[in-house]
Amino acid sequence: MSSKVLPILFISLCLTVGSIWSQGSAQDNFILQYLERRLAQMEERLNICEQNTVGITQKTYDLSSDIRGYLSTLSVLRSEVKSQVDSVSVRVDRVERELEYLENKIPIQSNIEMEEALLEQQIKAAELDQQQKKARIKIERDCNTALSQIKSLKIVKKTGDAYGCWFKDPSEGSAKVYLLSGIRNSTLLEYASLHSFTERTTALPAKVLQLPFHWQGTGHVVYNGFLYYHKADTPNQILKVDLLNGTVVDNMLLPGGGRLPVYSLNPNTYLDLAVDELGLWVIHADPEYGGNLIITKLDKGSLAVEYTWDTQCRSRDAEGAFLICGALYVVYNTRYGGRSTIQCLFDIHDTIHSDESPVMFFPKRYTSHSSIHYHPGEKQLYAWDDGYQTIYKVETQRNDQVAVE
Repeated sequence: MSSKVLPILFISLCLTVGSIWSQGSAQDNFILQYLERRLAQMEERLNICEQNTVGITQKTYDLSSDIRGYLSTLSVLRSEVKSQVDSVSVRVDRVERELEYLENKIPIQSNIEMEEALLEQQIKAAELDQQQKKARIKIERDCNTALSQIKSLKIVKKTGDAYGCWFKDPSEGSAKVYLLSGIRNSTLLEYASLHSFTERTTALPAKVLQLPFHWQGTGHVVYNGFLYYHKADTPNQILKVDLLNGTVVDNMLLPGGGRLPVYSLNPNTYLDLAVDELGLWVIHADPEYGGNLIITKLDKGSLAVEYTWDTQCRSRDAEGAFLICGALYVVYNTRYGGRSTIQCLFDIHDTIHSDESPVMFFPKRYTSHSSIHYHPGEKQLYAWDDGYQTIYKVETQRNDQVAVE
């Protein structure tokens, strides 16, 4: 009996233990699954926290960069303010010293009255000196010739650029012809005569002279063997060059010159030199006088200013000008070229007036002059017309006859 019971008990025990093991395994699986879910949630939260940390770190870095930039700008501004404060302080000190100096130098009333009287005397003396210079020009070089008409034109040659100038030395006994092509160069061509200039097969070619400095514009002249021209890259410097050796013998700065093209239709010419029966002149435009033309008489030897006249002739729509016996004749045209006319004149002797003189026309031809030079001995105009070298024959008469007419 007992032998049968033991197996049964063993089997029951095994079943009981198996049941217990099966129950324990189910609980463990549930616990493991619970722990896995919790771990997954913790990992997700940690990832979110890490992302937030990275974002905050980047924002903190950007903020620190902005702050560093602001601090650098603030440092620069502080340096500038300090520099300005130091500059103002220096200026204040200087003003204080100048005020103190002026306080010590202010004269008493009697001294002021004496100085005013002395100043008036000096002004009167200067005015008298200018009047004497002006009278000297009139008396020493009496000239009563005035332009009556431009009779004819002759096209001599076509050479060089569209802009340039050509002329003769108006000195007595000189037959040489000079040509300067372009608005900026340093080469001067010298011909023995007008015939050699026009003759293509001449045995005497042009003499090439290299100048020490470049010229600017087309307002140059040769007078008594010297070339007078506007030095390039300077507003108002005039050079005097000896053509025998090519050296600069003198120079001058024209007061008020070079701030405006002398003729609006020739915008590259700021100073226009001219020669007439009275000597050497220079023409320029002054913006302080509404762009009107100013003429200045120069001493041909020293280039000293002898006298200056303000004219009512405008530079707008002007293409050139020339002088005859101290009278300025201004040539006008259109920007597209047309028939040139003389519409304004100014006489330093005040014997002929622009409003009393009729408009003078150049011979019928569409022109565009870049330079016009008067030869007092030949009574001719040497003009440069778009690359054509042209001569105009002029007719003159006594200026008192012009005034009567």
